[in-house]
Amino acid sequence: PAWLRRLCGHLLSERLLRPSGVQAVVRGVLEGTDGEWGALGGAGAETAALDWRKCDAVGKILAACPQQCLSLEDYYRQVCPQILDLLHIQDKVAARQCQRVATTTLLTMAREQPQLAERHLLQPLLAPLRRCSGA
Repeated sequence: PAWLRRLCGHLLSERLLRPSGVQAVVRGVLEGTDGEWGALGGAGAETAALDWRKCDAVGKILAACPQQCLSLEDYYRQVCPQILDLLHIQDKVAARQCQRVATTTLLTMAREQPQLAERHLLQPLLAPLRRCSGA
């Protein structure tokens, strides 16, 4: 029903905009998909495909600005650093899943809002490389 969709969207938005909210949502959705985060634990092609589809779906959800947000700029400013933090997860199984989510999110955001993605994702992501290259 529409009321349930709105309520879920509102709760998801609230969680995403909290500190470490993106990681909490990603862990919550992907729990049960593989290794330490869950119980499937298989390395078969079917499990891997399910894992990839889940990660892809989560990334697309993260790339969509919620209706409750004041502006797209504010959403990107709050969520993009958290998306980049997904690239620094230490646990190997979790890191693989988080990297998939971050990659899908980054690609979707760059396609849909290239200027905001460049400012809030690509520039921070490439800053260490720029510092090392002296450019």
